[in-house]
Amino acid sequence: MGDPKKLKNKYETPRKLWDLDRIKGEAKLKSAYGLKNAREIWVAMQGLKKARRNAIRLLAMGEKGEEAGKPLVARLAKMGIMSGDAKLHDVLSLSIENFLDRRLQTRVIKKGLARTPTQARQLVTHGFIAVKGRKVTIPSYSVTAEEEQYIAYYKPIDIAVHTEDKSAKKAKEEAVEQPEAPKADAS
Repeated sequence: MGDPKKLKNKYETPRKLWDLDRIKGEAKLKSAYGLKNAREIWVAMQGLKKARRNAIRLLAMGEKGEEAGKPLVARLAKMGIMSGDAKLHDVLSLSIENFLDRRLQTRVIKKGLARTPTQARQLVTHGFIAVKGRKVTIPSYSVTAEEEQYIAYYKPIDIAVHTEDKSAKKAKEEAVEQPEAPKADAS
């Protein structure tokens, strides 16, 4: 059987790990998309880097590269990152948000199945979300444009906020705390 292969990281760490501007930008992305840690941003960044690298290499080839780049653009269009009529040079204008937007966690929020990014992540990890009828428990699952319409609840759940009127609640608490005092005779 042999030893298992040594697994490679799906991301590259930043060159300047303690760069304040980068850390602040990642913190904004983490809160906006409900990410667990910066590693999830780095994985999405790796996908962006790979697409840009391939586009630059193909654009350098000239017209031959334009033809050879059609599968790259088609793949990105199928994933829902770009529109179907985009050109190869449009790949260079993509940003990290385009890739983070295709995560299942983000799509659940956009569809209205969850109220917050944190709640969306929790619903996905606890098995309440399905794609094409199959339960998916991975928040970073990349949803294609075709699969997006099939995102739904796997199990029924109520995410509505149940709030009781504060004054009615306070009145109930006071009634329970204070028993009625006996009435005194005024004779």
